[in-house]
Amino acid sequence: MTVLQKRFSRRKFFGGLGAFGVTTLSYANIESDWLDVGRYELAVGKGKVRAPLKILHLSDLHASHFVSFEFIQHAIELGLKQKPDIVCLTGDYVTRKCSQMDRYAEVLSLLPKAAPTYATLGNHDGGWYTRGRVHGYDTTSDIKSLLERSNIELLDNHSTKLKVRDWNLNMVGVGDFWARDFEPAKAYKNHGSQDDTTVMLSHNPDTKDALQKYPWDVMLSGHTHGGQVTIPLLGTPIAPVKDRRFIKGLHRWDNRWVYVTRGVGNLYGIRVNCRPEVSLLTLV
Repeated sequence: MTVLQKRFSRRKFFGGLGAFGVTTLSYANIESDWLDVGRYELAVGKGKVRAPLKILHLSDLHASHFVSFEFIQHAIELGLKQKPDIVCLTGDYVTRKCSQMDRYAEVLSLLPKAAPTYATLGNHDGGWYTRGRVHGYDTTSDIKSLLERSNIELLDNHSTKLKVRDWNLNMVGVGDFWARDFEPAKAYKNHGSQDDTTVMLSHNPDTKDALQKYPWDVMLSGHTHGGQVTIPLLGTPIAPVKDRRFIKGLHRWDNRWVYVTRGVGNLYGIRVNCRPEVSLLTLV
């Protein structure tokens, strides 16, 4: 299935969801604001005994008419109440364009004030995927500027080293797969020791296969919104991934971890049987 087909099928689905009736839509709108805290523990000790490391993972904020800055700030504050050691963001900060970047930067800046914060971009953040689309960014420069003004370090096909207490971390981020900005070889150019713990930030979980030959212990992804709509017997018909085993949650894969968050925001203000979440991953 091509990217264009995926776009069409999702629009068609949401456009026809009204057929389920006012009651279904009312519940869907309520659930889109019903934040959950997902808590997971991941064993990545590599034979070392260390105090646990807490990572706050946020993704798919999707600032838009349907997802307000107030709701995004609520999600951030809820996440920071978990007292994370570091924060990771995995893309899709907007759905289309944002007319209040100063206000958005003010909200996002709460994160690095509390803990070191690293980010990567998603398919809605500009570039090939959004180029030419109505109200979409032709390039990623606006979102890159937003993150810079928020004092958030963007890992755009780049890596950096971080030490938190007795944890030596390699933080690696890749560009978006659908935006045709995915360059793992470039991202790993300055990768540190393989004895350290490597956290990979990649918006789309389908990239795990292309990243298999590279060293990482934990991959954090979003993109799917957890399916956004879960229907009994049908499952998640609009989840935009090929490998449908990795639509949400924590998975053991190739002797490492892949975590796919349900995300904070949404498209078109709708969630059904799939609450938004902020995610706290504890590495032990």
